[in-house]
Amino acid sequence: MNLKQLEAFVQVAEGGSFSKAAKELFLTQPTISAHVSSLEKELNVRLFIRNTKEVSLSEDGRDLYKYARQMVELEQKIEERFGSREEEERQCITIAASTIPAQYLLPKILLKFRERYPDEQLNIVETDSSEVITQIVDHMVELGFTGTVLEKKHCKYIPFYKDELAIITPNTEKYQRYKGTVNIDWIRKEHLILREEGSGTRKEAEKQLRAAGIDMAALNIIASIGNQETIKKSVKQGMGVTILSRLAAKDEEEEGVLITFPIPGADDGRDINLVYNKNYQLSHSAERFIKIVKEVYEL
Repeated sequence: MNLKQLEAFVQVAEGGSFSKAAKELFLTQPTISAHVSSLEKELNVRLFIRNTKEVSLSEDGRDLYKYARQMVELEQKIEERFGSREEEERQCITIAASTIPAQYLLPKILLKFRERYPDEQLNIVETDSSEVITQIVDHMVELGFTGTVLEKKHCKYIPFYKDELAIITPNTEKYQRYKGTVNIDWIRKEHLILREEGSGTRKEAEKQLRAAGIDMAALNIIASIGNQETIKKSVKQGMGVTILSRLAAKDEEEEGVLITFPIPGADDGRDINLVYNKNYQLSHSAERFIKIVKEVYEL
């Protein structure tokens, strides 16, 4: 037997579920099942009583739990005592993030992580959502943050924030007249500036406009820009209107220089996801980072 098997056993015992244990340990459910099965074969006992609704400890399982819990706790104490060794201090987590999480959600997470683990190093790469997924699949980075879910093999997504898109315009008399109205047909006559192809914001904007009955082919898209600060400045100067996350325009809306309009029929927002490759064992640093994300956003 080994500690990984005992950790899996303890998580199943405490959560009453193989799937919950998999989420807590950032492993697949078959891996958790394999760990428990190996323990049962080695000890020649049945550790869990399984039925369709729940998993509970057998009598032998309760006895093993007493010892396994102590061993897991001892492992944690050893990690806490020796976790700040020089080689640990120099460990660096590389994270790829699309624009919205990188600029508006990660700072809060990074602050909390820095407070908890001051010796950890982080390397943040900002790119579009498609590239985030590519880097996760190719194991170029350990963790990613994206507003787009692509059905790529081996990717595990953890939604942690709901992001609402909005139509964003200059704060002028022309657009003030539209405030309070539900109909957004007026956008058909506007010069529209969108994020670049491959951006999660662009894909979600196109989807929500279609749901609102707005044909993308009928819109006058005058520019596709990767930098949303450039987009906002262009809107403020009267070049056109845009569709971005409400988070991106929050400060300018409070300052009274931009107006945001909800998209009719939109749901409660798109998921911003933390993503990792479940085929690779995460480093302890990456596991700690995921736990901080769950703490900050109360998952």
